[in-house]
Formats: sequence, C-alpha cells, structure tokens
Amino acid sequence: MSAMSDIELVRRFITAWNVRDADAIMAMLSPDIFYHNIPMEPLSGTAAVRATVERVCASASEIDWIITHIAATGDGTVLTERLDNFTMAGRLVSVPVMGAFRCEGGTIAEWRDYFDLDTYRRQLP
Repeated sequence: MSAMSDIELVRRFITAWNVRDADAIMAMLSPDIFYHNIPMEPLSGTAAVRATVERVCASASEIDWIITHIAATGDGTVLTERLDNFTMAGRLVSVPVMGAFRCEGGTIAEWRDYFDLDTYRRQLP
C-alpha cells in the first residue's frame, strides 16, 4: 500500500472509534494484531484486542478522537498525534495521545498508543 493508503486506513480506523463500531474497528486489524496501549500490558490477537475494544466502547457514551497531526513513512508506518476524548458517566475525559501504527496488506498489524496514565485516571468519574 502507499503512504496515502496507509493514512486513509488509520483515518477510517479513528472514524470507527468515533462511532463506537467495534466490528468496523476489528475489521481493520490483522488477525495477529499486536496492540500496546502504553503504559498498559501489551495484547496480541483479535480475541484479546476485541475484549478491550468492546470494553472501551461500552464504557463511553461518546468517543471523539481528534487527529492533530498524521504522517506516514512509506514503509507502512503511520504516526498520529491525537486528542482522545471520551464521555464517561456524563463527564469528559480528554487525553493527549501519540499513536504508531504499522499497516500491512490493508490492515493494521501493530498499534501502539503512548499516553500519560495519570492524566487519564485523574479525570475519571
């Protein structure tokens, strides 16, 4: 895939999060997906990642991930700088995130998000 196609894949992935569509999210991940929501423990495979995706989608009445910057290297790597917003129990939780995706064969094979866990926890309802 081209760098532009990889960027489009990641944009569609973010859009699926914003409408809380777990099936669409999972459809864009490779069967052997590696996901590391740093500083949490890494996850491998669709079963583990689906459980997390469904939990996050269920815990937030609204999700609005805003991409502020996006870039691709041409080798399948897409980097995003985002503001991930979640409405939980009527309260806005907003977290700056740096995301790194490795796209392969039209799917996301690796996904890493870097954020400050304390920034997230301090805002929880």
